[in-house]
Amino acid sequence: MRSAFRFVMIALVLLIVAMLSALTAMRFAIHGQEVAVPPLIGLAPAEAEKAVAMVGLQMSIERQYYSPQIPEGRVMSQLPLPGTKVRSGWQIRVAQSLGPTRVVIPDVTGQSEHAADLNIRRRGLEIASTAQVETSGIPADQVLAQSPPANATQVLAPKISLLVTSAAEPQAFVMPSFVGQPLGSASQTLQDAGFKLGNVSVAALSDTTADAGTNAAAPVVPQGPPAQPTPASIVILQAPAAGQRVVAGTMISFEVR
Repeated sequence: MRSAFRFVMIALVLLIVAMLSALTAMRFAIHGQEVAVPPLIGLAPAEAEKAVAMVGLQMSIERQYYSPQIPEGRVMSQLPLPGTKVRSGWQIRVAQSLGPTRVVIPDVTGQSEHAADLNIRRRGLEIASTAQVETSGIPADQVLAQSPPANATQVLAPKISLLVTSAAEPQAFVMPSFVGQPLGSASQTLQDAGFKLGNVSVAALSDTTADAGTNAAAPVVPQGPPAQPTPASIVILQAPAAGQRVVAGTMISFEVR
């Protein structure tokens, strides 16, 4: 009885050892066929295929994308990632770079700043900066120049700078005094300097006048229509006042007597 038990135990131990040996052998066989995926990013397709073939792998190009970092025609991404352990014969999928996006610069000279902005942005471009310059003979708010220039090619997603005309600032003056001058000469001086004559009013007469024989004031009775200014009228008040800053085209008003 004891012999039979010992025989069964020995047979069981041998069976377990055989199973462990088989599992170990299978594991070594499986892992012995695993290889590490080589780095392919930045390689030309021929170079990448050679690299994967040397470790028993295969490669397929499945996608193409624009890339500002990876030169055109080179591998820009791969799956599985470099260093990943895979079985021999595994297929590595890669994407190929089409290089940076290239655009043609539109010609926006002569357009308004708003129209140029729309024209640039609808092409996927951006405005880097806008400078303004005063010019004679060219309307304001018009693109005078641009950088990069119109129709430039092989430009990598640029930002365009614009030079736009602006309205000239009116010339400034210090308001002189016309008090005590005849209205006619003051008006002519203003017009020659580029100013406009505004309202001209005649100062009202005093509503009282001193009686020659007494200190009492006697009311003055208005006679006829109101007085009208003449070129000989003397300026007694002006607006804007003397010494104020004014620009060409400002309207100047007088009070005369």
